[in-house]
Amino acid sequence: MELDHSPWLEGARLTGVVGHFGTGKTELAVNMALALAGRGRRVALADLDIVDPYFRSRECRQVLEGRGVALITSSQACADADVPAVPAQVQALFEPQGGFGILDLGGDASGVRVLARFRRGFLQAGGRLLCVVNGSRPLSDTADKALSYLEQIQAAAGLPIDGLVNNTHLCDRTREEDILFGAELAREVSRRTGIPLVCHMVRRELISRLPPMDEPVFPITLYMKKPWE
Repeated sequence: MELDHSPWLEGARLTGVVGHFGTGKTELAVNMALALAGRGRRVALADLDIVDPYFRSRECRQVLEGRGVALITSSQACADADVPAVPAQVQALFEPQGGFGILDLGGDASGVRVLARFRRGFLQAGGRLLCVVNGSRPLSDTADKALSYLEQIQAAAGLPIDGLVNNTHLCDRTREEDILFGAELAREVSRRTGIPLVCHMVRRELISRLPPMDEPVFPITLYMKKPWE
């Protein structure tokens, strides 16, 4: 099974991450940032989800900054408050010397409109937009639903989706059958749109249970915790 994720991980200096609430887009953003930092890259993670206050990148401030990732977020003074504003430091990510940047965007069309504000700089920097697909979520459990969501996101951002990421899961109850179902769903969306399936996000402890996959498998650690955990 292909676990070398460096070709896609470093495929663009700037990566915007989108996906419905619960798909795992923030988990992808955090794991990508940490993986890049682990390779010695200078990387910043911008928490730009100013719509949904749950599962925010800033909840991982300690682990991110402890491993060399710069965290850019609003509400700097209080992690439990939410200020719907885009931090000024984001602009630095679009500069040529800005290093790698991961943009954790809102999960619906309203949230993605934040990126539309930076559309020109994002394009000039060669940025890409990755969409996380979770076949276990009711708003993306069929190819038709996932396609509808992709169209909404692309229209709101004024940018095309450049890659798909399968992250089909049921939290702690995830089985290998769930991941494989999501893989086929994501492949179907890829076939119908021409958007490449970049990788499968899989918790490290589940990887050994999977059969060989045609696409890279990105081993992840779960950092985002539910409010009662």
